[in-house]
Amino acid sequence: MTAIASTTPSARPPWLRGGGDCAQRIAERDWSPTPLGPFSRWPNGLTGALSIALRSQVPIVILWGPEGVMLYNDAYATLVGSRDATSLGSNVRESWPEFANLNDHAIREGLAGRTVHYSDREVTLVREGAAETLWIDLDYTPVPDDTGVPAGVMCFLANVTERVAAERRAEFLLALSDELRPLKTPADIMDRTAARLGALLDASRVFYAEITDAGMMTVERDFARGVGSIVGVHSLTSFGPDLLAAYRAGAPVVVRDVGGDTRLSAPAREGLTAREVGAFIDVVLFNEARWVGLLAVQNASARLWTIAEERLVQQVGERVKLAIERARAERDRLWDLSQDMLARADFAGMMSAVNPAWTKVLGWSEGELLTRGYSTLMHPDDIASSTSAIASMAATREPTRFQNRIATRAGDWRHIEWTAAPEPDGVDFVAIGRDLTESKARKAELDGAHEALRQSQKMEAVGQLTGGIAHDFNNMLTGVIGSLDLIRRDIGAGRLDRAERYIDVASASAQRAAALTSRLLAFGRRQSLDLRVHDINALVCGISDLLSRTLGEQTVLETHLCPDLWSAKTDANQLESALLNLCINARDAMPDGGKLTVETENISLDEHGTRDQPGLTPGNYVVLSVSDTGTGMSRATLEKVFEPFFTTKPIGQGTGLGLSMIYGFANQSGGHVRIYSELGMGTTVKLFIPQSTGEIASLEVVKDAIVNGRGETVLVVEDDPAVRQIVREVLCEIGYGVIEATDADTALPVLRSNREIDLLITDVGLPGVNGRQLAEMARASRPDMKVLFVTGYAQNATVRSGFLDQGMEMLTKPFALDTLATKIREIIDG
Repeated sequence: MTAIASTTPSARPPWLRGGGDCAQRIAERDWSPTPLGPFSRWPNGLTGALSIALRSQVPIVILWGPEGVMLYNDAYATLVGSRDATSLGSNVRESWPEFANLNDHAIREGLAGRTVHYSDREVTLVREGAAETLWIDLDYTPVPDDTGVPAGVMCFLANVTERVAAERRAEFLLALSDELRPLKTPADIMDRTAARLGALLDASRVFYAEITDAGMMTVERDFARGVGSIVGVHSLTSFGPDLLAAYRAGAPVVVRDVGGDTRLSAPAREGLTAREVGAFIDVVLFNEARWVGLLAVQNASARLWTIAEERLVQQVGERVKLAIERARAERDRLWDLSQDMLARADFAGMMSAVNPAWTKVLGWSEGELLTRGYSTLMHPDDIASSTSAIASMAATREPTRFQNRIATRAGDWRHIEWTAAPEPDGVDFVAIGRDLTESKARKAELDGAHEALRQSQKMEAVGQLTGGIAHDFNNMLTGVIGSLDLIRRDIGAGRLDRAERYIDVASASAQRAAALTSRLLAFGRRQSLDLRVHDINALVCGISDLLSRTLGEQTVLETHLCPDLWSAKTDANQLESALLNLCINARDAMPDGGKLTVETENISLDEHGTRDQPGLTPGNYVVLSVSDTGTGMSRATLEKVFEPFFTTKPIGQGTGLGLSMIYGFANQSGGHVRIYSELGMGTTVKLFIPQSTGEIASLEVVKDAIVNGRGETVLVVEDDPAVRQIVREVLCEIGYGVIEATDADTALPVLRSNREIDLLITDVGLPGVNGRQLAEMARASRPDMKVLFVTGYAQNATVRSGFLDQGMEMLTKPFALDTLATKIREIIDG
């Protein structure tokens, strides 16, 4: 508790006389317990400075000593409001903890003999019972003791709130004007204004409303924070005559406490309270003598609005009115000049306004359009869908788009695309109609031209493909036919010493033909894929020795394999073949040697990453990359690399199906392939393989020995007699019993009989009932029947995982007889 000394006016120190209320309080206080001590010990420098300060009309505070003991005048006490009750004689850090660093710095500088100045410092004070934000300038100057050494500082304060507020208000208004200038609609203008003004004033709700002479107020959009929206139509008459009279007077209506303001009628208070309004500023905007708008700033609780805030709302209101008038003038110009049909209509079926484009497009006059229901203009087949879209818009309050055909006055139909949006009143909507008749006709012509071009390109591609196939197959068939002819002649002449050599030539040519067919199927995404979950790193490591031998000594092979690579779903054999092809291409692109790098990595692609890659869907992929330091490719070459039979190699050194095969395989297996190259900078090819979870498939080990049959019975269903004969003879030769059938009709009686059958071998592409259907029929009577499908090509068997059930396997034609024998033994042994 502060000690009070009984000091009479005559005993009061002379330097306190005429110092006002603060001087009286200083005289009555016992200063002995403070760092200042009794008056008798106060230095002349302090008393002289305090004598000047107490008589000044400028707010002045003296901070004495390192503690900053506060002594100040009446002007300072008035400025700081409620803080005056505890500040006099206290340390400045206790009274102003939020400015401790600022005052510490000022005291240190002042005691060192230097001055300090702060400009536009923001401070919140409680004055007259309400919190108020002020901006203050502070000037600190040293005050010496009797020895001339600075022992305190004197701070002169200037309340610059009006200046700062005016500057900020001007900046806000200028920035707001710049933001409103490009906006085209009243709704957008008010939306931007409400958000900016609401944030600046920390208001609960801000809105602009259009007012009719009848006192109806329409709010299209509002800024609402912590309170509900009031978008819609409201009657001002429900708030009573006093508020309406205040509005008509033209001056801003300012209410600080809705519940306690006697100017408001009881219905007005109830209505405002129900809308969560505790205080507000309403500025009514006039067009000449007619009121046209209202800018409202509302607070959820009672609030002491400042004069500056009231002035700002009024200035903003004028700017909003000008911006909206400008937007409406622009809208009216667009209304008249627009080539699109613009309309205002109600959900009941009538239009209330149309622009001149209606007459230009349809021929109907404005009077004819506004006196008939708009559904009568629609094509009968389009009425239901159009009215349904409008009804849905009325229910959801969301914009909609639809197309229909509208009748012209001449009796034909125009295709119109409509964009419609509901009005806030819940009764009307606005619509924009674009005539698509000509564009639809042009699109039909363009589609026809595109289709003709596609057919032409397709025929050109077929011609190129046919020519390439014919060239390569003729070469291969020449080797087969020629070798067979020579063998026949040698046999006729009794010379058998050259037969084996000719057989090797024929076999090599046939193998080349088989490889070509496989590549063609891969290019067309029609090969039979055995898709399983694999460790791609393991596949790369398994083929690395083969790659090293194939590339030769001039090519340096490096592998960079991701240590935590995801598992992926692919056909291991096809992937190894693709990798080998890519490495061979890379080697050939480096005739003088170079470095070839094989890498693996994980990658996740989103919509943005797949936007320019048709066929590649967002998801997780394992990427297998092959990069070389070779000659690279031009842009023109890059555009053709995936075309069949296109090759940059000399004639006779490549079929031109390698990259097209890889492209087809990657896409068929759910992935993708990308190629990056520049002339002289090398090439990188990336294979995207879909990530897959599940058990990783083991890599098959090729068995050298062929296990013969043990007398088991095999049913062979094959429509090609040559293939059927060869399969029968090889099976009989290695110890199997064989039953032959040419199609499902001849096979089913055998399957439905009591004959013992250990394995069904069937061609997938049988005439009539296909091989897969035959297998289902067989398992109806023989559930455990094992099946081996053989196929040259079957569209529905291109992915084995979706084609084969348990106990089923597939072998692709052409195949070696040893391979057939091994596969049969594996299936039967299970």
